[in-house]
Amino acid sequence: MGTDDKFRNKTEEVTGKAKEGLGKVTDDESLEAEGRADQSKSHLKQAGEKVKDAFGKVKHAFKA
Repeated sequence: MGTDDKFRNKTEEVTGKAKEGLGKVTDDESLEAEGRADQSKSHLKQAGEKVKDAFGKVKHAFKA
């Protein structure tokens, strides 16, 4: 997983947590839901990057 991708995904996750928290505090269900969606999207991206990393390691192992 590239460092830039890790940073972007983590930033999106943290932003989502902030939105969710702000939505709870202000009783804004829409903002809270948007925050949860941002977090879910970030987690999916992180999982996809981990799969790519794992595939790269397997591919490298067979070249050796």
